[in-house]
Amino acid sequence: MNRGRSPEPLDFFIWTVEDVGLWLEEINLGSYRQIFEENGVNGEYLESMSTFTTEQILRFIRRCHMKWGDFIILCKELRRIKVACLKGEQKVRRPWWAPSCFSAVFTNAEKRNRQSRVVSLKLEP
Repeated sequence: MNRGRSPEPLDFFIWTVEDVGLWLEEINLGSYRQIFEENGVNGEYLESMSTFTTEQILRFIRRCHMKWGDFIILCKELRRIKVACLKGEQKVRRPWWAPSCFSAVFTNAEKRNRQSRVVSLKLEP
């Protein structure tokens, strides 16, 4: 990820703790950046939230000192990213290590695999 620039939504599940912090700033939840960093919240953790039980959600909210409304905003923004991925609205980018001549290869592979990478975010009643 380029530092100082918002992380790519398609890659949210591989975001680092720093990337999550940048994203929190972008969605106006920057006040939680430090506590998320202290708790090691990265992209993989955000993706796993879709399978959290109610108890795990409440534990996360308490640990991060989140307001319920802010947690709902967080979930809505995660869902927005996932839906945009499914609809193909996100720009596909090649990995940093791949030469530019492979851009088309990664774009085609990404389009084929897009649906398998998106998990719906749901809250248990």
